[in-house]
Parts: sequence; structure tokens; C-alpha cells
Amino acid sequence: MNQIILTGMVLSTMPVGEYDRRVVILTKEQGKISAFAKGSRRPNSPLVGAVNPFSFGTFTMYEGRSSYTIQSADISNYFAELRSDMVGAYYGFYFLEFADYYTKEFNDEREMLKLLYQTMRALINPHIPNRLIRYIFELKALTINGQGPQVFQCITCGNKERPAVFSAAKGGLVCSECDRDVIDGMILDNSTLYSMQYIESSSIEKLYTFTVTDKVMDELERVMGRLMEIYVNRRFKSLEILETLL
Repeated sequence: MNQIILTGMVLSTMPVGEYDRRVVILTKEQGKISAFAKGSRRPNSPLVGAVNPFSFGTFTMYEGRSSYTIQSADISNYFAELRSDMVGAYYGFYFLEFADYYTKEFNDEREMLKLLYQTMRALINPHIPNRLIRYIFELKALTINGQGPQVFQCITCGNKERPAVFSAAKGGLVCSECDRDVIDGMILDNSTLYSMQYIESSSIEKLYTFTVTDKVMDELERVMGRLMEIYVNRRFKSLEILETLL
């Protein structure tokens, strides 16, 4: 068996047998992987705290024919602050669940991993509303995956000057000359449009550096709700629990 070292974040974990766990990790080097953490449910195991959701660090593994086995872990951030913030924790679980659903094995997921890490950092920052973090995460994730809407010009003719509506079904802005068959057009506040442009075009490190008004937040909610219906169309358990807490 080959020994490898991977950097990543634990997305989920489930018990296997009497003392083991099966762990899903989003890694920089190999995308999403599953690995076994043998004995990690024993109280004296060095892996007992290292293979919990949110744990970010380096994992030393043995690579077998069909699976990985975690030998040791060096965790640089547990995001322990979320343990005392139930609402924040469930937002975090949603982001983990989304990433688990949205990423693939042996795919280049470095940008998604970076987004996930920066999003967790934003969650423990009291100055950024959790709702805004959610909409930024969702829009940037779609953008990374090549599904971000066109928010800089008309998606049909490329015009940047004429008034335009936002159509999730069409995939972005549609100008007044091209909107005859648009049935889901939304007139967005300029600040909402600018926020979406900033999210799509900015580096991940600069994403969580602004706040918005209640009006913009509500418009982002409408926009992202529609985009998520089209491109993801999945109910996440963590979101269902979160809705009962808010």
C-alpha cells in the first residue's frame, strides 16, 4: 500500500462496525474521497477528534486498491467556535452537505475546498450575517462549477447599456430588446446586481468583505432560491433543520 498525504476538510462521518468510521474528505489533491478511520471511535484514539465534520488539515493515509485508510491527521482548524453556535453550526453543516453533493472524486476541487474553508471562517465572524454568507457561498459555488448566471451583459445580445431583467431560466440578464419570451424576469436593485457581479468576479479570499441592506438581502434570497431550484434541485437535511431554528 502507498502512503500519501492529503490536505482537506472532513465533510461527513459515519460509524462502521464497533469502533471504526467512514469519513468523506474534500481534498486539494484528489477531490472528494472516502477513507476509513480505524479505531477512531475508541476514547483513546488519536483520531477521535480529527475526523469530525469541519476538521481541516493534513491527513496521512494508506492508499489501498479500493479504499483509503487514515493513519494520522494534523488538524490546523477544528472551527470549534461552531460548537457553541447552533444556528451557525447548521449553516456550516449545510455548506458541508452541499459540497459533498456537488463535488466529485478525482476531480479538481481546489476552488471548492478554498471556498468551503473561507466560508467557515466567515461563519465564525460575528460581523457578517449568516444569510448573506449562504447566498455568497451558493452563487460562488455555481460560478466555480460553470453555472454562474451572466450578470454583466445581456445573455442574448451582449448589450450592457439597455435596461435588463434577471431571468434565472435564461441564465442571467436579458435586455429590453430581447426579453419578449421571458416569463420569470426580476427587476433587480443596482446594489443587488453589483453584489452578484462582485461575488462572481472576486477572488475567494475577498468574498466575505461586505454587507448589504435588507432589500438587497431579500432580492438575493429570491434570486438564489430560483437558481438553486434550476441547478441543484435538492433538499438538504441541514437546511430543513435550520428552518426550524430560525
